[in-house]
Amino acid sequence: QVQLVESGGGLVQAGGSLRLSCAASGRTFGTYAVGWFRQAPGKEREFVAAISRSGGSTDYVDSVKGRFTISRDNAKNTVYLQMSSLTPEDTAVYYCAADRRLRLVLSRMAGEYDYWGQGTQVTVSS
Repeated sequence: QVQLVESGGGLVQAGGSLRLSCAASGRTFGTYAVGWFRQAPGKEREFVAAISRSGGSTDYVDSVKGRFTISRDNAKNTVYLQMSSLTPEDTAVYYCAADRRLRLVLSRMAGEYDYWGQGTQVTVSS
């Protein structure tokens, strides 16, 4: 069992930056791949980025490539999502999730993640 807590959300102007954190308690975070997802009002939850257990492999949805960076510090049991050049289309509740299975390819499917945080709101004003 692992508990996840997101933080770092807020209100930012278009073009600005935010860094989200996902802190884990319970079992060591290094045994899980971690993904970030987001859900905007009236839309389905969508994959944003993922990182492997060691941090050596990452994956991003095309809409955030070059703007968002996912990283992790296993010593601190924390995963980060650095977001820059934000646009109003990035407005959503952002969730981190942990995948306990060892996969050849990082998953983009929410249903394959076992544990979820409560989410943090990111609002980008134009």
